[in-house]
Amino acid sequence: MSGINKVILVGHLGKDPEVRHLEGNVSVASFPLATSETFNKDGRKVEQTEWHNIVMWRGLADVAAKYLQKGKLVYIEGKLRTRSYEDREGVKRYTTEIVAENFTMLGRKSDFEPPSNGDKSNSTDHSNDPSSTTVDFNENKDDDLPF
Repeated sequence: MSGINKVILVGHLGKDPEVRHLEGNVSVASFPLATSETFNKDGRKVEQTEWHNIVMWRGLADVAAKYLQKGKLVYIEGKLRTRSYEDREGVKRYTTEIVAENFTMLGRKSDFEPPSNGDKSNSTDHSNDPSSTTVDFNENKDDDLPF
């Protein structure tokens, strides 16, 4: 049986995605992601934050560059990768990254929409507000589904 390399994170972007374009017009986006947990230590609440280096490739990188910004909450699935490189002094260094396979933007839809020129954030139009929609669950009693 082969092993499983799966990472699931929910956290906030530490800065806007940095996008580079490599040979063959391949896009790569990278950014830090903060995950936090709280626990009680000696009767007081303590928050511990971990920082993760996220890397996204190709189309996923393009979508991240368009929609993700510093501070936004995201759900990311991917895998751990450790790679080596030489720094400017020629010293071999290692880094561990999460190579994202997909992500979901969390929070309100408005958190990810670019502000419009006539910002109507205080408007009371609820036409797209799901909380103002009523649903009749007894609408179709003639179906033959057993549930």
